[in-house]
Amino acid sequence: MKNAIKGGEFLIKSTDPNDVFIPENWSEEERMIAQMCDDFIHTEVIPVVERMDKMEDGLMPSLLEKAGELGMLGMSVPEELGGMGVDFKTSLLATERLAMGFSFSVAYGAHTGIGTLPLLYYGNEAQKQKYIPKLASGEWKAAYCLTEPGSGSDANGAKTRAKLSEDGKYYVLNGQKMWITNGGFANFFTVFAKIDDDDTLSAFLVEADSEGISLNPEEKKMGIKGSSTRQVFFNNVKVPVENLLSERKNGFKIALNILNIGRIKLAAGVMGASKQAMTTGIQYANEREQFGRAISKYGAIRYKIAEQAIRTYMVEAATYRAGQNIDDAIHALMDAGLSKAEATLKGIEQFAPECAILKVAGSEALDYVVDEALQIHGGMGYSAESSIERSYRDSRINRIFEGTNEINRLLTVDMILKRAMKGELDLMGPAMKVASELMSIPETPEVPEGTLGAEFQALEGFKKAVLMVAGSAVQKLMQTMAKEQEVLMNISDMAIQIYLAESGLLRVQQLINQKGEEAAKVQIAMVKTFVYDAADKINKYGKDALHSFAEGDELRMMMMGMKRFTKTEHFNPKEARQLIAQTLIDANQYCF
Repeated sequence: MKNAIKGGEFLIKSTDPNDVFIPENWSEEERMIAQMCDDFIHTEVIPVVERMDKMEDGLMPSLLEKAGELGMLGMSVPEELGGMGVDFKTSLLATERLAMGFSFSVAYGAHTGIGTLPLLYYGNEAQKQKYIPKLASGEWKAAYCLTEPGSGSDANGAKTRAKLSEDGKYYVLNGQKMWITNGGFANFFTVFAKIDDDDTLSAFLVEADSEGISLNPEEKKMGIKGSSTRQVFFNNVKVPVENLLSERKNGFKIALNILNIGRIKLAAGVMGASKQAMTTGIQYANEREQFGRAISKYGAIRYKIAEQAIRTYMVEAATYRAGQNIDDAIHALMDAGLSKAEATLKGIEQFAPECAILKVAGSEALDYVVDEALQIHGGMGYSAESSIERSYRDSRINRIFEGTNEINRLLTVDMILKRAMKGELDLMGPAMKVASELMSIPETPEVPEGTLGAEFQALEGFKKAVLMVAGSAVQKLMQTMAKEQEVLMNISDMAIQIYLAESGLLRVQQLINQKGEEAAKVQIAMVKTFVYDAADKINKYGKDALHSFAEGDELRMMMMGMKRFTKTEHFNPKEARQLIAQTLIDANQYCF
């Protein structure tokens, strides 16, 4: 890609539509991988979903083994270690397609993501040679032991301890972990613990048949019932010193970096689940008749179908845009001399703010989609006989997984501001420019040419709005900023809307460039509707933040600025949504 953009830079820089990857451009090989995943879900997983939810003994491990035989567990693993070695965005595509398998997708995601990647990216050669081929083939299943009863969001507050034996040959591990996905059948744990009185975690590779490991019974959960979730106890477990992962006290960094990957992978997964739930809802709306017509003919139902599609399409645009940005960063870092593992970690870390944004946006889009898909089903949706009831229950965990959405909102702003403080991002320069613009007489800028000219212009206004609010908040609140969670959440919500709007605009503009306006008319309707709605949301978030810390003339001036920066052109959202819904209803499925 010609113009590499850094993580968080979307707030201050424009991106050329031709510099982003869009899902319409998947290669033939990538489409074949997607098809392989689709076929696996429909032939191996969907027929046994009921059995899976009843936790039939041995069923989930056997499904993982079958996936391993097809190469699906080794997507991110290099070929020399028994994997397929695909690029990062293709691993996201596989995650998206396999997410249509309900609880299976949780087991798959935990095994291939947080279960395998700490070792793949931080392990030494001997550790990787010993364990990775077994994990890539599915012979061994992996789990990740971080959370404890007293430490959830505060991961570094863990109490599990490791002590070096007197002969220096092994660490003795004592402690308790909870909510461990795949815990009931994993052969291999990555366990986070503090050595002696360290203030920071270290990470250990622990074989599940080690003496001293015991498990609580399976947790009874609201959703993802087929996913094994256990508490794991470590009682004087001996871990060979050669199974310390990376260096002492590097565990917290490992946990954070692996969670960054987990967040964008979750965004890809919820997108697949959204498409599946939407298709289920559309098909039901076409079949179900009330008052002598299919309910898909009614405006209230069409609104829901269109809005589901809009939100999913924008999350998809943003997820694969970030995926390609990460791939580009990885290649640039490898060209600069870093190993593949180091470059991958650093490339993903660069886009940590976007990963946090995508986790929030994706999980909340899915919650909207499944809620409205269930509503379209009416009473049938509430029946345990419908698949949408399972989708609804399974969806809810995603706002908690991989760091709660509240933590991720706070992290988004925190990471971007820290980069600004370090001089890695010039946020204050553009923010000062916006502040001086407030003092001048507003000019009426010319709307750029093109079908989406007004929307691209609106996007520039949205960026000015968030820079005005964030810049003013930093100056006003200074040392107390970290405690002002409501203000941080407002700023984060503005940034989320901006990232989705820009990603959608870039995707649709590239589509127009490739195929012309007529071929992209439904996508144009989707992105125009999203930007139209985003203007009001950004205005509200901005006003709420400003009222929290500004007053007097300064507040009045910034409120005028907020109004100016979130102005949109006349637009008919009903007409746009009718076009979007009709396209989906005619296709009888999600079709973009």
